[in-house]
This record gives sequence, structure tokens and C-alpha cells, in this order.
Amino acid sequence: MLEPIASDVWTTARPQAFWGVECGTRTTIVRLSDGGLFVHCPAVLDAEMRRDVDALGPVRAVAASSLYHHLYVGQWKEAYPDALFACSPGLERKRSDLRFDHVLGDRPHALWEKELAQVDFSARFEKEVVFFHRPTGSMITADALLNLRRHPSRKTRLVALMMLNLGPGRGWMERIAVRDWKRGRAQVDRMLEWDIQRIVLCHGDLVRERGHQTLRDAYDWLP
Repeated sequence: MLEPIASDVWTTARPQAFWGVECGTRTTIVRLSDGGLFVHCPAVLDAEMRRDVDALGPVRAVAASSLYHHLYVGQWKEAYPDALFACSPGLERKRSDLRFDHVLGDRPHALWEKELAQVDFSARFEKEVVFFHRPTGSMITADALLNLRRHPSRKTRLVALMMLNLGPGRGWMERIAVRDWKRGRAQVDRMLEWDIQRIVLCHGDLVRERGHQTLRDAYDWLP
């Protein structure tokens, strides 16, 4: 169920509909240097998921890194009460029924700063925080690079075509998603300082090579 995509990095894709369109979602797990786990964008925690996660090590941190990736946080909090739960800016207000221990920003928390860098991509309306696993060159995103053109669902592919989503992060929706183009340019440029080999997306196929160029091409329209 958990697919290894690089050393100490695993991911699993699950079905998930948004506004009636199946777009899928993906949880990514990084093993930290102390053997604990960093969980990015937690999906539904069923018995199979929990078994596979527990086999990797203890959960140290769970990050809901976008305003739209919070549906299953409560399940993970119940299962892993000792973990640190972090959220994107504003999610602590949107989900005031959940207690978050940390609000994400540009500086990594001490729990994961040895392995992960991050950028607060707050120019986007999702207020996403993007992560980068330095040891493997893996960029980990939630919504910043939508890639639905090859989705198994015909309806989803049709929606992707209407959005001109013909590649990761491509299409007219991205120009709406980035509310502040000047700030967005600065934030993307900070990500481009990373040596990105691959990109993990929550919605769509993984980018398994040419990650740096893929990110550059996706946001080449920003001034």
C-alpha cells in the first residue's frame, strides 16, 4: 500500500472527491533521522494504513499543509495523541474544533529541520506550505501542482481539459489560485533554489524526474 519513492520516503494514493470531481489525494511519509515519522497530508486512517504506518516507526509529526487537507486529521489525532500536529496558516481557525500544536511557516520545526526545508507558499489561496526532503531531492506538495490530465476518471480528465491542466501546475486555474503574483514569484524562486529531483503531488501522477524544470515550467508565467 505504501510505495517507496526514495530512501526513507513513502507515499500512498487514495480516492477523494472535491466539488463532486474525483481528484484523488496522497499521503506522504518521511522517516526522520531519529526513526520517527513525518506524515504529510493525512488521508483516511483505515486499518491497512495504520498497519503499514506503524511498521515504519512511531509517528512524530502530522502536517495538514493546506487549507483543504484537513478532513482526516481527527482520526490521526485519536490514533497518535503524542504526535505534533501542524497546520497551514489559517487552518487553526477554519478547524477550531481541532487543536493544532504548531502553525507552519517558512522555518521548519525542530522535529524535522534536519531533513526537511519548507516554503510558505501563502501567495496561493490554499495557504499551502511546501516541503523539500534534502537527502533525496524530493519536493512534497499538496495543491501547488495539480496534474489531472491522466486521471482514470473520464469526468476528471474532461474537467482537466476544460481547465487546460495539461501538465503539472498548468492551466488557467493556477493564475487564479495565486492571489499575489509578485509574492508568488518570490516564493517560487525560493523553491527553485532547491535541487529538486522529483515532486510528490497530492492530486495526479508523481513527477519522478526533471522535478526542478517541472516547477520552473509550471510557474514561468509569474512576472
